[in-house]
Amino acid sequence: MREVIRLLHLPSVPAAEAADLLRPDLRQIASQALRILVEPTLPGTRNGGDVLVRLRFAAPADWSACAARVDAAIAAAGAVHVDGVEYDCGTGGFSEPRQPGAVYRALLLRVAPQTPPDVVAEFEADLLRMPRYISSIRAWRLSPVLRATGSSPWTHVWEQEFTDLDGLNGPYLMHPIHWAHVDRWFDPEFPGAIVGDRICHSFCAAGEFALD
Repeated sequence: MREVIRLLHLPSVPAAEAADLLRPDLRQIASQALRILVEPTLPGTRNGGDVLVRLRFAAPADWSACAARVDAAIAAAGAVHVDGVEYDCGTGGFSEPRQPGAVYRALLLRVAPQTPPDVVAEFEADLLRMPRYISSIRAWRLSPVLRATGSSPWTHVWEQEFTDLDGLNGPYLMHPIHWAHVDRWFDPEFPGAIVGDRICHSFCAAGEFALD
């Protein structure tokens, strides 16, 4: 399996218009993709771009066969900057009964390169612990990045499906497990912070299962 995320920054093109034009192009170019999500981002993203593209392929070779044409189509759509990652399925799960979330969210982040492996493992465990306490998360996955593009050499992508936008902005971001246990890894004023550079917090309407 090969997963691809592209966050498109389109300062001179309306996001909804760009998504509508790009969606059929990508369906034709990436005809072997198992899933194609092309949606305008929702208000509140942080460095999340104007359009979110997520592609899933059965094999890395399927992505390699169309990668250059996909990126060319994105550039032709008016993107002046793109943050993105390529990765294989990481560790995740979903709540029962399995139902699609209304909102898909992706967080691109970079762990400082000198971070000891046991500290990275503790950080990853804290992220993966969150769905136990936050019922608005329908599905989740944490994956190491194989290839990054854009503003930072991203090391991880943390994905979720949420019940709705309120489930992301309320129960998730404001839950005690978030600000008491997870934020410490991101807060530069905390001595143990390991997430450097900027992050990309991007989300959009899902419409169907984004994660399996």
